[in-house]
Amino acid sequence: VQLQASGGGLVQAGDSLRLSCAASGRTFSTYNMAWFRRAPGKDLEFLAAISWSGGTTYYADSVKGRFTISRDAAKNTVYLQMNSLKTEDTAVYYCAADSGYGCSPDSRRMDRWGKGTLVTVSS
Repeated sequence: VQLQASGGGLVQAGDSLRLSCAASGRTFSTYNMAWFRRAPGKDLEFLAAISWSGGTTYYADSVKGRFTISRDAAKNTVYLQMNSLKTEDTAVYYCAADSGYGCSPDSRRMDRWGKGTLVTVSS
């Protein structure tokens, strides 16, 4: 599977933004999917994951209640809805595919990565 993230841009604090990650290949439905981000000068941070069926989701405490992950099997796409954005959400956002069992926040378990999309939140 190949992944392409999109939807980043420049927004103001308090705004919302939806990121998309389009997957190519017939095996998309067999992968758990996840979103990560890397802020300037910081390590890669796990944000959210969704199981292959869409029935299970898992969030980092830092975004729980503000971000929502979802997937559309018909469109081979996973989304990250981000609400109430803060300046500290400024980062490059990456989607990733995980063929392991269950959702995982561990970046080392990811099999495929998309190129990142930049989100900049201004005050």
